[in-house]
Amino acid sequence: MESISDAGKRQAPQPKWLTLFRVALGFILFWKGISFIHDSSRLEEMVHSTGIGLFDTNVQTVSLIITYVHLLGGFLIAVGLRTRLAALVQIPIVIVAIIFVNMKAGMSVSNMELVLSVIVLILLIVFIIKGSGVFSADEYFRSYYKAGSESGNTKKFFQ
Repeated sequence: MESISDAGKRQAPQPKWLTLFRVALGFILFWKGISFIHDSSRLEEMVHSTGIGLFDTNVQTVSLIITYVHLLGGFLIAVGLRTRLAALVQIPIVIVAIIFVNMKAGMSVSNMELVLSVIVLILLIVFIIKGSGVFSADEYFRSYYKAGSESGNTKKFFQ
């Protein structure tokens, strides 16, 4: 069985086990957003340590944006709603975290924050390519609107 993506191209359906990784990725990003709320001074310190001049002058604003992008993006990815867009918005934040923040802490495997950031980046790229999958809010709404436009039992309720 094939599914049709938003662009109208036919693609192979996503494996159902990949849904677990999507939900886990969403929870990780959401959890990071909550941890940034609890310790906003640490996030502001990390943003300041990047050495990017634009970030230095707007540390609080950038920290606030990062926090809420992680919260909203993590939620959207977890439920599978606009997954590609939510993952695309997360990628620049994660890349900056890998290059400027985690690399300064050390390149060793014992640096779990770096390992987690790289895994999150890989999963974000996977879900930009693969989409949200069968068990997602996107698929639910896609099938809901498709059922509403077909003739049959569903159509009778709207006549």
